[in-house]
Amino acid sequence: MMIITDHMDRLQSLEVFIAVAEAESFAEGARRMGLSAPSATRGVNALEGRLGVRLFTRTTRRVRLTEVG
Repeated sequence: MMIITDHMDRLQSLEVFIAVAEAESFAEGARRMGLSAPSATRGVNALEGRLGVRLFTRTTRRVRLTEVG
């Protein structure tokens, strides 16, 4: 069961990453996914932690993909 949950968490983190990247906004990406902005941020942070890279450059007004992202 733990393996299935871990895979689902990873899948959701990827889905959140894609939504945020397309929207160029954590708030809008989260809205599209039916999540809160803090949940989307946690999902992307978890993905970045697993990969060991920064996927986004964040400012107060915009989110942009890094070269790696």
